[in-house]
Amino acid sequence: MTESITQHEITVTRVFDAPRKLVWDAWTHPRQLAAWWGPRGWTTPPENVTVDLRPGGVMRLTSISDHDGSEMTTHGVLREVVAPERLVFVEPSEDSWHEGAESVVTFADLGDGRTEMVFRATIHTSDDMRARAEAGLTSAFDRLAEALS
Repeated sequence: MTESITQHEITVTRVFDAPRKLVWDAWTHPRQLAAWWGPRGWTTPPENVTVDLRPGGVMRLTSISDHDGSEMTTHGVLREVVAPERLVFVEPSEDSWHEGAESVVTFADLGDGRTEMVFRATIHTSDDMRARAEAGLTSAFDRLAEALS
């Protein structure tokens, strides 16, 4: 029996001990994004990261499993780029594990060198894959916190 595909919302909020510009740069500069993207146990080589930082630009990252060498690619088109406050990107269902997704990432300056990041995704997938995606994002954002420290 195949699991049904439904629309899910995933929201992850983090407060980083880093100025908003540094958090923004970690998301938008390919070398910095490669340093933390993906769950633990996955590596994203900098040459596997493309960020065309403009509305209509492509964002593409291919991570490699440290365990078995399998690849996981995330690719989308940037809909909104409001530096250093907001990124919106859409991932098509083609060549993907889901049936389409839209992610909105906001960066709020909390003062005292701290930034609140809110990641919201609307994703069309199964319940099982939604849970896996949320766990992967949580792990990646843990790695982002480490990269910023």
